[in-house]
Amino acid sequence: MALTAASAAQAQDVVDPIGSILDQIDEETAETLGAPPAPTPAPTPATTAAPTYPYAPAPPAPPPIERPAAVSMPPAYAPPPPAPRRPLLSGPVTIDEYDKTPEGPLNAVERSYESRLRSSFASAQGMQGPMDGAWVLRARSGETLYSFLLVDKGGGTLEGAWRDPRRRGTPEGSGFLVDIQRIGTQVTASFYPRPGGGIATLMLNPGPGGEWSGDLLEGRDRTAVTLRRN
Repeated sequence: MALTAASAAQAQDVVDPIGSILDQIDEETAETLGAPPAPTPAPTPATTAAPTYPYAPAPPAPPPIERPAAVSMPPAYAPPPPAPRRPLLSGPVTIDEYDKTPEGPLNAVERSYESRLRSSFASAQGMQGPMDGAWVLRARSGETLYSFLLVDKGGGTLEGAWRDPRRRGTPEGSGFLVDIQRIGTQVTASFYPRPGGGIATLMLNPGPGGEWSGDLLEGRDRTAVTLRRN
């Protein structure tokens, strides 16, 4: 009896490790399947930043933009028409009218260009001889016989052309001098006043006031003449 009781007591003291593990698993599974889900934690309330001092209020809203009233614009400027370049002439301008021009008035650029031309011409004229320029040959009675345009380069060489105002506009009413020389104080010039006609010879001597006086020989005719600047 005593051995049997001791064996039973010893059997109760022995622990089954595998059974303990299975029992623990069964308990955890039961808790997982039967336990209610854990409640969701409440969200943390947002904290607002403390205002900085001094407190600046928000700027007021701008006033609404108003459309301006309709403004009537003045009419566009229309410049007046330019003046005609060519003036109305009462008659044709001939080649003999040196001081006239069929063109309109000059503008600023053209006036400047003409001024430079005149200045250059005056400078060139300063280097010319005393006979250079336009001359008129008249009889002692005052009748205009011929007009001359002479070129005096200052070295004794003269050139020129003649024109008969009594035959203005005709081809045979003008031409070049055949010969013109200055020998000492005397000037002689020769030209043919008519095609196929005889030669005319002019012999001149200096006089007072820049004039020249002498004789014009045309064939057998001799005429006392005076040469003056035109």
